Amino acid sequence: MADDNFAEKTEPATPKRRAELRRDGKVFKSMEVNSALGLLGGSIILYMLGRGLIGEIADVMKQYLSLSYGMDISQTNAITIAGSMASRFLLIVFPVLLVIMGIGILSNVAQVGFLFTTKPLAKGFSGMNPLNGIKKLGFSQGSLIELAKSIFKILIVSVIGYFALVDLVEGSIRLVESSPVQILSSMGTGAFAVTMKIAAVFLVMAVTDFIVQRRKFERDIKMSKQEIKEENKRDEGDPQIKGRIRREMVKRHKMRMMANVPKADVVVTNPTHYAIAIKYDAAKMSAPLVVAKGKDLIAQRIKEIAAEHNIPIVEDKPLAQLLYKTVEVDEQIPPDLFKAVAQILAYIYKMKKLKRGYGKN
Repeated sequence: MADDNFAEKTEPATPKRRAELRRDGKVFKSMEVNSALGLLGGSIILYMLGRGLIGEIADVMKQYLSLSYGMDISQTNAITIAGSMASRFLLIVFPVLLVIMGIGILSNVAQVGFLFTTKPLAKGFSGMNPLNGIKKLGFSQGSLIELAKSIFKILIVSVIGYFALVDLVEGSIRLVESSPVQILSSMGTGAFAVTMKIAAVFLVMAVTDFIVQRRKFERDIKMSKQEIKEENKRDEGDPQIKGRIRREMVKRHKMRMMANVPKADVVVTNPTHYAIAIKYDAAKMSAPLVVAKGKDLIAQRIKEIAAEHNIPIVEDKPLAQLLYKTVEVDEQIPPDLFKAVAQILAYIYKMKKLKRGYGKN
């Protein structure tokens, strides 16, 4: 087993291995997709509901400012008013938060599917130990990639923000004589344009990260050929044990088949290579039934048992070959062979009647 740990993992993970990893909570997921979709969805919903939200927030502000006018402001009153305003603001922005939360859930479901597992929590709180986190600090390839992505995000936001600020300064001259509503509308439109540019860049990063992380995940879960063999052995059983079981089943099948030969009405032979034992009971069967068949040594044994029990043996090479190849044991004779078998059975019954007639005489 020690060699298995160093075996080259070149084979794609099997469905069973993927299912085991999924039960353990080890699934592929790109967090960049969640971030990009969350930013994009949040920006769109804020732009769509922005004017209404600002209007509601302004009404709340007016209401509380009018209530506080002429009121003796104490620490208790200030805390009460602040708490009430915060709860009102939360109710106003709750639909936006709900939409962003829904986008996050949908993005996870799209990548992972519906998955609920407590396996990651089974290790206890060791993962929350700061000392364990400190031990993992280092310049690994994964940490360097994450650092590079974070720096790139900051640069993108900074560059886009700088150019947006330049445009805002240039456009502020035109807003000097504008009304407060027009100023707020212009600021909202500008903020939305900046956010959409950032979201577009984040989406490109998310797609790239999705592809990279997917390939990395597939590479990490690859299996060695020995691991696949061990898995197949566990699923299907040891080949040696399966072989012994198969041989035992064949042995029992032969014994049962040979026990049915004395019950047959006739044995059709090749004459040396094939032997097929046939039984027919007109009161119980709609067609003759093959109760035993065999080739070479088994055929020879069927003929020996038939001879010991005075079962008629009829040589018919074409019929014997067809019966052996097309009809299994305990199956009825097919319609296209029924006529040929019926002729043999009729001949056998006729011979038996003649013998009984001679015996009476």
